[in-house]
Amino acid sequence: MKLESVGLNLAGVEIRDGNTFRWSGRYQGSMEDAETISTDVNVLENFNPKVPNSWKTPEILFCANTHPATQVSVLDQCPSAAITALDSFMLWINTEKIKLSEALRKVDIAILNEEEVCAIANDEILPRAINSIQSGSALHGGENAGPGPRCIIVKRGSGGVIGKFPFGLIALPAYPISNVIDPTGCGDTFAGAFLANISGRDGALNDIEVIRNALVHATVTASFTLDGLGSSRISKLERGQYHARVDRYRRIVGLT
Repeated sequence: MKLESVGLNLAGVEIRDGNTFRWSGRYQGSMEDAETISTDVNVLENFNPKVPNSWKTPEILFCANTHPATQVSVLDQCPSAAITALDSFMLWINTEKIKLSEALRKVDIAILNEEEVCAIANDEILPRAINSIQSGSALHGGENAGPGPRCIIVKRGSGGVIGKFPFGLIALPAYPISNVIDPTGCGDTFAGAFLANISGRDGALNDIEVIRNALVHATVTASFTLDGLGSSRISKLERGQYHARVDRYRRIVGLT
């Protein structure tokens, strides 16, 4: 199995009868935004994850895009995680705002795209939307129910990324790609690379240099996902190709 061959621990993977989660969409023009055609939750609809004991004290816990109730369950089972983060998408924002609000109040970092942030806050002004999510005023129950995540990273497609952290804002451009083949999965690639690059660094969320470096690597890693269908490009990425693009990007943004 491919995942096992690269050394991943699959002790907590559960195989269930039924169809997998399935999303279909359409990209047009600049391929900036996806138009959702259908979303079939399938076996994840009533999924109640059971986290193995060996997984309950992770350094980094990332709840990828799944039902907010599932995210809350995992977060509750791993109270000793050093850093927690989540992703979401429009289906849960539109249908599960109460549970999503609970999940957002439990994590350190929310990694979302611009449309999602503005939808959660019901505000088209991005900086104001970020602030209202962090304060908790945009979440179900308002500020009286508690603040949201202390860090919000907003993926903006070709507009790059902007992040609000305890030390303030960081903004970086996207890596320039002229041949966009498939944007699907860029957000997951971005989140994985960002979190991998803050792992093992004490006080990472308060360190501007650590965060800037992590955002550089996340941006460059995600740019490779655009180069092929699905994970085809990223799975065959060679170390030299990667570091050459990182060096090129750092020169573009004026970092040495």
